[in-house]
Amino acid sequence: MLRITRTLPCALLLAFASPALAQRAPDAPAAKAPEAQAPANAAGYPAVPLLSTSTTVLGEKLRYPAGEPHVNASIITLAPGQRTIPHKHGVPLFAYILEGELSVDYGAHGIRTYRKGDSLMEAMDVPHYGFNAGTEPVRLLGVYIGAKGAADVEPVK
Repeated sequence: MLRITRTLPCALLLAFASPALAQRAPDAPAAKAPEAQAPANAAGYPAVPLLSTSTTVLGEKLRYPAGEPHVNASIITLAPGQRTIPHKHGVPLFAYILEGELSVDYGAHGIRTYRKGDSLMEAMDVPHYGFNAGTEPVRLLGVYIGAKGAADVEPVK
């Protein structure tokens, strides 16, 4: 019985103290919300606009596939001299160039080059391929805005 009475206070202490201990590390200072200051932008939300459009880089109207909405995000990397397969997109693709320069050959629509910091909605119906003509790797964030089961990338022969 003596053993139970010693462990009971310890158990009660842990039960009530555990939530407080889980909230922050012993050496971590308590977080405080910053004082109210002027907003980061006119809308009061700290965002820098990258792109606002309803068309692709070639002027195609954006269209979303039927079905349950689904988003895939990927980092695409091309080494110097590397290229993608010829392809189209079954869903809208937002791209943001993180590093390097990416050139895209749109056939009869020409070749366009996108640089670090550029953002775009990629062509959907026009077959194209991307390539890295530079000396450094190209990295881009690709966000495919589609539906479950929809093809993000459709190879073209």
